Amino acid sequence: MDHNALAFSAAELARYDRHIIIPEFGLESQKKLKAARVLVVGSGGLGSPMLLYLAAAGVGTIGIVDFDVVEDSNLHRQVLFGVEEIGQPKAEAAKRRLQALNPYIQIEVYNTPLTSANALELIGEYDVVADGTDNFPTRYLVNDACVLLGKPNVYASILQFEGQVSVFNYRDSAGELGPNYRDLYATPPPPGMVPSCAEGGVLGVLPGIIGSLQALEVIKVVTGVGEVLSGRLFNFDALSFQSRTFNIKRSSDNPLNGTNPTIDKLIDYEQFCGMPVIEKPVREITVAQLHEWQNAGEDFQLIDVRQPDEYASANMDALLLPLDTLQDNTDKIDRHRKVVVHCKTGGRSTKAIRQLEEHFGFDNLYNLKGGIMAYLQEVKTG
Repeated sequence: MDHNALAFSAAELARYDRHIIIPEFGLESQKKLKAARVLVVGSGGLGSPMLLYLAAAGVGTIGIVDFDVVEDSNLHRQVLFGVEEIGQPKAEAAKRRLQALNPYIQIEVYNTPLTSANALELIGEYDVVADGTDNFPTRYLVNDACVLLGKPNVYASILQFEGQVSVFNYRDSAGELGPNYRDLYATPPPPGMVPSCAEGGVLGVLPGIIGSLQALEVIKVVTGVGEVLSGRLFNFDALSFQSRTFNIKRSSDNPLNGTNPTIDKLIDYEQFCGMPVIEKPVREITVAQLHEWQNAGEDFQLIDVRQPDEYASANMDALLLPLDTLQDNTDKIDRHRKVVVHCKTGGRSTKAIRQLEEHFGFDNLYNLKGGIMAYLQEVKTG
C-alpha cells in the first residue's frame, strides 16, 4: 500500500501529534500504522490493554477474535470492560469501547473460536497477528498458521506473577527469518501440567504490563522503528521486579520450517495438546417448552447464573447462583428433578452446565435457549 496516499484529517493530525513530533517516528510511521491490519486473538487479560493502546495509537484496521462473554471475575484485569458489559460477547463489547476511544479506525469482529478450519482464512487477511490467548491448542494453531502464511506473530503469556513476550516468525530488513513458537516449545506440556489463569490465578495488573509490551512490539513490527523482540524471549517477574531476556534460535528439527519439515497444513490442536476434542452438547429447552412445563405442572428447579444487579433489574423468580459462585453452592442444586439454568442470552448458562456436568457429575440440567432476553421477548410479543 502507498503510505503517501493515506491522507490524515486535521483532527487526526492533532490526535497523533505526540507521535508525529518524535524525530525517530514521525508522519511516515503514523502512516504505516494507519495502513496496517492487525489481528488480535483474545480480548481478555492481554488483549484488553493491547487493544486499547493499538486503537489509541491509530492502527487503521484491528480484527478481534473472541467467542467468550464478559464475566464479573474478568474485571480485575480485563480493563476493556465494565460491569454493564457482563454477559455480553467480549468481541462486540470491545468494539464499542475501541470505537469510542478512536473513531478514525476500523474494528472487525469475529465472535467465533479460532479453529483449524478458519485460521488460515482469518489470519490471511491481516499483516500482523498478536496472540493474547491462554491455552496451548490456540497458541500452536496461531503459530502454525502464521508460519504457513508468512505472518509475524507477537506472542505473550501470563500466569500468577510472571509474564513473557516475544515476536515469532519475523523477517527482518535483511531478509533473515526469526524463530517461531515451536523453536521455543517443540511440543506442549502434558495436559494439566501448566494451570491456566482460571486455575492458577493471575495478579490483575500483570496482563496490563505484558499486554502493553505486546502492543509496543506490534507497533515496532508495523513501523520498523526500533529493535523488534525477534529471536529473544523477555521474562518479567512482578514480585521481584526482575526481568531476563533469553536468546532463541531457529531449530533444524522444527516440524514447520526446519531442515525436514513434516507439517504443511493445520492439524487437530486439541488432540495434539492431549485435550478433549469435542465438547458434549448441552441439552437445551426453549422458552415455549418452559411454558409447557409450567402449564403442565412439571416439577423442575429454575436457576439464574447472572449477577445480583442483573437479577434485580429483571428476573424469572429463579434461584440466583452467579456463575463465579457455582462451585461453592452445588448443594443448592437439586439432583433429583429437572433443573433449568439460564442467564441473559444463554452463554454463561452453557458454561455453568458444562462446569456442573464435568466437575460435579450433574446429569439433569437444561439450558434455557436465548436466556431471559428470549423469555422477555416472548412475554412482550405473546
